[in-house]
Amino acid sequence: MGKETPHKGNKSKAIRRLVIWYKRNSAVTSIVDTATSSAVTASNVAGNVVSNAGSVVSTASNVASNVAGNVAGNVVSSAESVVSTASSVVSNASSLAKNTLQPLVFDPLKRLQNSDNVVSNLEDSQSNRIWIAVDGMGGDFAPGPILEGCLEAISRFPINIKFVGKVEKVKNAAEEIGLLELLKKEIENNRLELIDSGDPIGMNEEATAVRKKKNASINVAMDLVRNNKAKAVYSAGNSGAMMASAIFRIGRLKGIDRPAIGALFPTRDQTRPVLVLDVGANTDCKPSYLHQFALLGNIYAKDVLQVKKPRIGLLNIGEEECKGNDLSLKTFELLSREKNLDFAGNCEGRDVLSGSFDVVVCDGFTGNILLKFLESVGGVLLDILRSELPRGRRGKVGSAFLKGNLLRIKKRLDHAEHGGALLLGVNGICVIGHGSSKSLSVVSALRLAHSAVSHNVMENLNQLQKLQVLNS
Repeated sequence: MGKETPHKGNKSKAIRRLVIWYKRNSAVTSIVDTATSSAVTASNVAGNVVSNAGSVVSTASNVASNVAGNVAGNVVSSAESVVSTASSVVSNASSLAKNTLQPLVFDPLKRLQNSDNVVSNLEDSQSNRIWIAVDGMGGDFAPGPILEGCLEAISRFPINIKFVGKVEKVKNAAEEIGLLELLKKEIENNRLELIDSGDPIGMNEEATAVRKKKNASINVAMDLVRNNKAKAVYSAGNSGAMMASAIFRIGRLKGIDRPAIGALFPTRDQTRPVLVLDVGANTDCKPSYLHQFALLGNIYAKDVLQVKKPRIGLLNIGEEECKGNDLSLKTFELLSREKNLDFAGNCEGRDVLSGSFDVVVCDGFTGNILLKFLESVGGVLLDILRSELPRGRRGKVGSAFLKGNLLRIKKRLDHAEHGGALLLGVNGICVIGHGSSKSLSVVSALRLAHSAVSHNVMENLNQLQKLQVLNS
């Protein structure tokens, strides 16, 4: 009898979690709304065409019955075709809504009602969740969007969050955006923990400020990783300060002179992104630094991107080995002799997104320009496409049918979808977010952190110290 009470409590907790999960699944509502909107649009178009057809028929009878009658007949025929298409859209919308809602809503409830194993499965999954420390005060819009992204990520991935920041300010921000109740529930469920800290390092402050502000949010978050209370750390704050804090608090990997920031860029094959490093940590580099970047990127591509034999490229102004500045020439020579890499030669700017390379190395100055340029491409491309679409009713109908395709294109090019960049070369998993990160970017960055932890990247990175080239 003593065991029944906690079992009921666990089951009640499981029900609460499912209810929270359903509320967050706005994607389902969005799909149904989109389907309904498409159906209504198609019906309105059909109605307008039918109405116009009637007008033409009426005018035809007054002007010239034979010629206008034929025209009217053709328009009416077209109207019937559009009506038929509208019916098809409505039917497809209904089918889409049913197929989407059924597995997401009814099946989980049936499993909860018919099986007592759900509770135990939820408890087991809780024990396997990974703790990630988040600098909640870092970023242009912190802490609100950072907290929103963390709460969303908790529901999507098997992670728990240690949210570091000024607790009262975090709670006030949660209340402003309507997430205070959800915040309290996740704290009760032991999936989120608020950890108090001092002032953050400002975006315009020098990286050395981490030595003066010992209680800064990034330092407190980094200490959680150092003390093994979290497996990874994320911050959208001052990237220089994060790098300095990582070096001072958790240290560099043995044999690595300078850590590098590695960012994932999209390619023609959306299942196979390219890792570019360094994209901002080191503006002035030596050939040995780029050599080390290649070794770091090679391991990341193998472990996380699951590429058996990553092709390494050196960003340059030409494919020939004689091209480039002194840094490029000397780096090419080092990489050509490296037996632990599959060095594929120089990579021109036009080849970065081609899919021909899995890892591209460059100095941080060049890499950061490349990153910022790519961030603008998605928005500019969509603006160009919108301006080229025809105006009027026909243009609106065409835009409605193309909307899904355009959104998918934007998603592939949107830097927010890739969220964060890994700081490779330090003795822990650190993910750096863009200063302007909103909730979507935070979710993407936390997904990246979880992926790096679950693929045991640090174990293989620590093996680098055994390479003779790093000890020479």
